[in-house]
Amino acid sequence: MVALENVSKNFGAVAALKNVSIHVQPSEIVALLGPNGAGKTTAIAIMLGLRRPTTGSISLLGLDPRDERARSACGVMLQESGVPGFLRVREILNLFRSYYPQSKPTDELLALAGLSEKANALINGLSGGQKQRLYFALAMAGDPQVLFLDEPTVGLDVEGRRHFWQSIRDFAAQRRTVLLTTHYIEEADELASRVLVIDRGRIIADATPRELKATALAKRVSFDSASPPPDALLAQAGAKVVERSGSRLIVLTDTPEVLLKTLITSGVEFHNLEVVGATLEEAFVKLTAAGSDG
Repeated sequence: MVALENVSKNFGAVAALKNVSIHVQPSEIVALLGPNGAGKTTAIAIMLGLRRPTTGSISLLGLDPRDERARSACGVMLQESGVPGFLRVREILNLFRSYYPQSKPTDELLALAGLSEKANALINGLSGGQKQRLYFALAMAGDPQVLFLDEPTVGLDVEGRRHFWQSIRDFAAQRRTVLLTTHYIEEADELASRVLVIDRGRIIADATPRELKATALAKRVSFDSASPPPDALLAQAGAKVVERSGSRLIVLTDTPEVLLKTLITSGVEFHNLEVVGATLEEAFVKLTAAGSDG
């Protein structure tokens, strides 16, 4: 569906992408994660044909991404689309539908975005979350084969976010493809079948969320204690404090057995003990920190 082969992109003396290869298959939901300035936006712009690579090749649905056939089969949802606020929701959907050789019915788009009751509302009168759902409907107007999503759930409440996630899963289940950029690591963990981590213009990881979490090695240990142990004692046991909230303490350690033995022998009383694997966010931080060191 999408293929970048040995793509590099230079802006003067700055290398935004360095020999990047990405292949995305039908039914995949791929999350592209990376620190600010890592090269995510440049990679997406090249996939969409908005920028030309300095070296390397790119194909979208087997075509040049600037080919009208490829563009008409793509949907793009940006953080801020800048649509005219004086139009009504139904009017803007009908306008966008007219741009495509085949499109979804307006009422279907309204239902998909949960905006049926707002069909005749002015865009300027929508809340932030409602505007975000409208942008999703606009991205789906052409019944796309590939969907690009840039921070898609900014401004959505918990219920709206979960409804959106299910819509994306349903879309991918039709052998269609989703490329997602997000700062919500939980979102990537919940949705993505693959996660690509880009840092300083290079792909430094390409794996499932479970595989990436396994690279963090550390376990997340949490417990309640009326007299929490000092950081020095935890460090001695190879643990790093992640969060202190009242009597609740959360730490990361590669050796939870050593930590528990240290707490017990030191006379620290604790209860509600929980030991789980590291989160995707912790794996992401570890990967990008290692890239910075190297």
